[in-house]
Amino acid sequence: MAKDNVFKVGDIPIKSNLILAPMDGLTDHPFREIIKRFHPGIIFSEFINAYDYLNNHPFFPQQIVFSEEQRPFAYQIFDNSPYRILQTALYLSEKNPDLIDINMGCSAKTVASRGAGAGLLQEPQKIKQILTLLTNNLTVPVTAKIRLGWDDTSLNYLSISKLLEDYGCAMISVHGRTKKQGYQGKANWDAIAEIKQNVKIPVLANGDVNSVDDIQNIIKVTNCDGVMIGRAALRNPWIFSGLDHEQVTLKQRLDLLSNHLDLMIQFYGLESGLILFRKYIKFYLDISNLGKEFRSNLYNQNDPLKLKSSLFTIMNTQIN
Repeated sequence: MAKDNVFKVGDIPIKSNLILAPMDGLTDHPFREIIKRFHPGIIFSEFINAYDYLNNHPFFPQQIVFSEEQRPFAYQIFDNSPYRILQTALYLSEKNPDLIDINMGCSAKTVASRGAGAGLLQEPQKIKQILTLLTNNLTVPVTAKIRLGWDDTSLNYLSISKLLEDYGCAMISVHGRTKKQGYQGKANWDAIAEIKQNVKIPVLANGDVNSVDDIQNIIKVTNCDGVMIGRAALRNPWIFSGLDHEQVTLKQRLDLLSNHLDLMIQFYGLESGLILFRKYIKFYLDISNLGKEFRSNLYNQNDPLKLKSSLFTIMNTQIN
């Protein structure tokens, strides 16, 4: 499954070819503390908005916390301004991450419509400017995550990937969909294979990786250096250990859920920890068939022990 010392990003050896994707509001410090025990090759932060740094957003200090055990660790920054990205990257580099990654793939309307995320794919000159500024001013490797293009009429992934390499990018992560697709339709693994053939730097393949078989298949199709796993890691962190969801015992899942909730409360405090944990519940268990009132009571529970008890009961019922 995961291979040891499979590639390098700059001079940094990557010891597993399975990589945790950056996910907005989800790959926070407590979740990364959970994931680190499965030893992915690289752990990415949640999205870091350059505006949040420059405007002293109250949650920004929490967003940028990471532990030594999470290394190799990458901050991912998004913005549409090369200079704001540089200012944020310079500040974050003082925290001594292993990598600085630029988000050129987020398809969310609030991000892409202002020219950030996948919006940057429409502005190659701005991408050149970003890479030039960062590689000239940072000592850590600079990487990027992209999509295949804005839509099917502007599939510029080959020119963008070559541009990134030519301007000093040390690794490219590729989500095999366009901005317009969002997360709909099927990811185009063949396009990722073309990118891998087009550049000499490491390429991570991302999109429609939900099982151990998917990992093996995407590697076979793309010949990529690593596989970036996003939503599947939320449902089944054991995928980094080569286990599918159904191979994980109930006790393992209950212990992980309990530990995750405890970490959220320790990091954010009781009230915020409980509130912020709610967004993970749908990944731990299927709540779609629960009654509206029951779901409401579950999401408004303010006692962690009672919340755990309810979640344990539901999970046990669903498995048995």
